Amino acid sequence: MTIITPVNKEIITSDLDPRWNWDVPIPAPGRMNVDFEERVDFRRLHRYRVARARKALQESDLGAMLCFDNNNIRYLTSSVIGEWSRDKFCRYALFTGNSDPYLWDFGSAAAHHRLHNPWFEADHWRAGMLGLRGSVGEEAGLFANAAKEIADLLKQEGVFGMPIGVDVCEPPMLFALQKEGIEVRDVQQVMLNARQIKSMDEIILLNQSASMVDGAYQLIADELKPGKRENELVAIANKFLYDNGSDDVEAINAVSGERCSPHPHNFTDRMYRPGDQAFFDIIQSYMGYRTCYYRTLNIGSKTQAQVDAYAKAREWIDNAIALVRPGMTTDKIAAVWPRAQEFGFDSEMEAFGLQFGHGLGLALHERPIISRLVSFENPFELKEGMVFALETYCPAADGNGAARIEEEIVVTATGYRVITLFPAQELFVANEY
Repeated sequence: MTIITPVNKEIITSDLDPRWNWDVPIPAPGRMNVDFEERVDFRRLHRYRVARARKALQESDLGAMLCFDNNNIRYLTSSVIGEWSRDKFCRYALFTGNSDPYLWDFGSAAAHHRLHNPWFEADHWRAGMLGLRGSVGEEAGLFANAAKEIADLLKQEGVFGMPIGVDVCEPPMLFALQKEGIEVRDVQQVMLNARQIKSMDEIILLNQSASMVDGAYQLIADELKPGKRENELVAIANKFLYDNGSDDVEAINAVSGERCSPHPHNFTDRMYRPGDQAFFDIIQSYMGYRTCYYRTLNIGSKTQAQVDAYAKAREWIDNAIALVRPGMTTDKIAAVWPRAQEFGFDSEMEAFGLQFGHGLGLALHERPIISRLVSFENPFELKEGMVFALETYCPAADGNGAARIEEEIVVTATGYRVITLFPAQELFVANEY
């Protein structure tokens, strides 16, 4: 097959400028547009994200990227139709780097975009439908038609014959692309290359998102009393977050008492009791930018074993945070955390996610991933503009609870900023007796 070398669209240098200013606090502005101060510039944010993706694509060996992952789609197109679409595989975006991205959206959403999303030409917003996770079979022809349309666009943009990167898709779509003579490779690593360095607009959105969880924890602290149940606190926090602008409360873990060890990663209808240790993880997004934000609170009172567990978890996270700066590698951070056997697990795989770090952005897990399971063999260098969460866990020696702490960190030019501000240096006792 003849390989056609594309003429890549020029990247405007100013679009790649992240506009960092570490001399001032990271803002957490209100959600309204105002004329009297600069807040997030969403069109500037869009240009930055597309330029980052175009640069990452040019630096790869791919001719185009085809994205079904909603986080990648939002990064490329600044479009979203809600949490409903996250697991449907019905939306997809094509980006060759030689023009603006194309988006195939669900039914009437495409017509809506043509009216209200003027940052692309109208013909780049298209209606599309595939299999809805197999509900529409391959024999209906939707996959074949989509693959033919994509192949035609690749030819039009001068990249047909080059490999195309795909992040996630239904198998019939993969087969249909191959039938069109398209070589398919993984593009998720290319997109993660683009997404790992956040602009100041993105960092402000992440900080605003964290500030909403600050408020949710104050509400949880006020309400955390015997007689309340885990699911009730989850409901209260959900309402607060949606009332205050969240576009997706992905999950809230609420774990207490004897359920704390080992960590079950869920919530139940368990009723809180005096002296319980309880921890929460609030995972939600504002304008797509996510939080992962654990806090541990005791109910009414505390024991020495609970205090000791909390102090150990705090020591582990503080030791990790102290290392954060550009040029640091993830193996050195993972090395300050205890081995799995030191806190009750048989292997690092079984303990994965308890002493842990992970990038944050439009997705919950971006680069870097920091863990004793993966970081020693595959260390990753921290860079200015990365944003990630660090989290630690320590069970109480008397079996009555466990401590779980998480902080969100921005890598600055010389060190770091912590943007999760609900008090966590010492064990917080809610409604103390």
